[in-house]
Amino acid sequence: MNCPFTAEERREIIALMNREIVPAIGCTEPIAVALCVAKATEILGCSPERIEARLSANVLKNAMGVGIPGTGMTGLPIAMALGALVGKSEYELEVLRDADAAAVEEGKKMIDQKRINVDLKYNITEKLYIEVEVFAGGASAMAIIAGGHSRFVHLSRCGELLFSAEAVTSEGGDAPEQRDPELTLRRVWDFAMTAPLEEVEFILEAKRLNMNAAYESLKGEYGHAIGKLFRAESERNIMGDTLHCQIVGMTTAACDARMAGAMIPVMSNSGSGNQGLTSTVPVVVYGEQCNATHEQMVRALVLSHLTVIYIKQSLGRLSALCGCVVAATGSSCGITYLMGGGYEEVTKAVKNMIANLTGMICDGAKPSCAMKCASGVSTAVVSALMAMNNRWVKSVEGIIDDDVDRSIRNLTDIGRDAMTHTDAMILRIMTSK
Repeated sequence: MNCPFTAEERREIIALMNREIVPAIGCTEPIAVALCVAKATEILGCSPERIEARLSANVLKNAMGVGIPGTGMTGLPIAMALGALVGKSEYELEVLRDADAAAVEEGKKMIDQKRINVDLKYNITEKLYIEVEVFAGGASAMAIIAGGHSRFVHLSRCGELLFSAEAVTSEGGDAPEQRDPELTLRRVWDFAMTAPLEEVEFILEAKRLNMNAAYESLKGEYGHAIGKLFRAESERNIMGDTLHCQIVGMTTAACDARMAGAMIPVMSNSGSGNQGLTSTVPVVVYGEQCNATHEQMVRALVLSHLTVIYIKQSLGRLSALCGCVVAATGSSCGITYLMGGGYEEVTKAVKNMIANLTGMICDGAKPSCAMKCASGVSTAVVSALMAMNNRWVKSVEGIIDDDVDRSIRNLTDIGRDAMTHTDAMILRIMTSK
C-alpha cells in the first residue's frame, strides 16, 4: 500500500503525536498544578511564602483524591508545595522527579503553616484552567496554564506582563501555536498502515515505559491492587489464565501504581497517563502473546494512540466522560489490526465500543480508576472479537451511525456537551462529603 500522505502531511501528524504522547510522572492534573507553581516560583526568583491556586472544576475534581508520586500523600497541597520546593518547569509533566524525603517533609511544614490555598475559579468556560500566584517579601508572580496540561498562556511578575498567549504573533518572539492536522478514522488508519516505519518507531518508547510501569506495579501493593488480583492463584481458579485476563491484569496493574502515586514514569496520551497506559498495554500484551512482528507492533501502537488523539480533538482535554472510554477504543483498534482486521473491521470495533461504554462518568483521578480501565480494556477485547466475526452495532441501535466518524462525534458530543450538568453534579457530590 502506497503512502497517501505527502512528506509535509506526515511531519504534521508526527508532530501532533509528539505533542500529545509525552512522559509523565503522577496524575497529570495535580502535576500540571505543580508545574504551574514551579514556573511561578521561578519567575518570583525565591521560595514563596504563600501560594494561591485557582482552578477549573475539572482540574479540581481530578486532583482531589489521587496519590502524589514519592509522597505517600494525596491531593493538591503537597503537589503544590513540592512544585515550589523542587519543581523544575523544564521537566514539564515530570516536574516532580527530583522530589525526595527531605522535600516532602518541608512540604508538609508548608501545609501545616497554612501557606497553601486552593480555590475554585468561577466564571470560566475552559475546563483545563490553572491559575497560580506566589508571594514573597512584597513581590508576587503569576502563571496560568489553560487548554493543555503544560500550555502556559500567561506569565507575570509584580503585575508586569512577561508573556501572554494572546499576544504571540509570527513576527518576532515565539512561533504561533501550531494548528492540529484534521483527522478522520480513515486518515488515522491510512497513516498508521503506510507511514515509513523509521518515522514512527518512536512509539516504542510508550511500550517501554508503560510496560515497565505494569511490571513494577506487580512487585508492590498499589491502590486496590487489581492487577495483582488477576495473577493470584485463587482468583485464576475463577477467571482463568486467559490472554483476555492477562490484558486486563497488566493494564490495571500499571494504573494501580500510577493512581497510588508511584514514582514511575509513564507515557501519557492527550494529557492523561491512564489514557496512555490503556492505549498501549493491551496492544502490547496481545501482540507479544500472538508473536506480532516488529512492524505490526509499531503500526498497531500508532493506530491505537492516533485514534485516541483523533477522538480527543472533538471531546476536549477534560470532561465528565471517563478517558478510558476513548483510550480503550484506541486499543480495540490496535488489537483488531493485530487479529488480522482491516479498516472495515476497525470501524466495526469502534462502533461496538461507543455502543457499550458511552456515558461512563469521570469522578476524579483516584485508585479506583483501575476498575474503569479494567471495564474499558475488557470491552476492547470483546469489541475486537465481535468485529472480526463480522458483528457490530448497527445504526438502528441507539447512538450509532452508519458513518463511523459521525458515531465518534455522537460520543464526543455527549461527553463534551450533554454531560456538562453531570460534571457539575459530580463535583458537588465530591466536595460535600
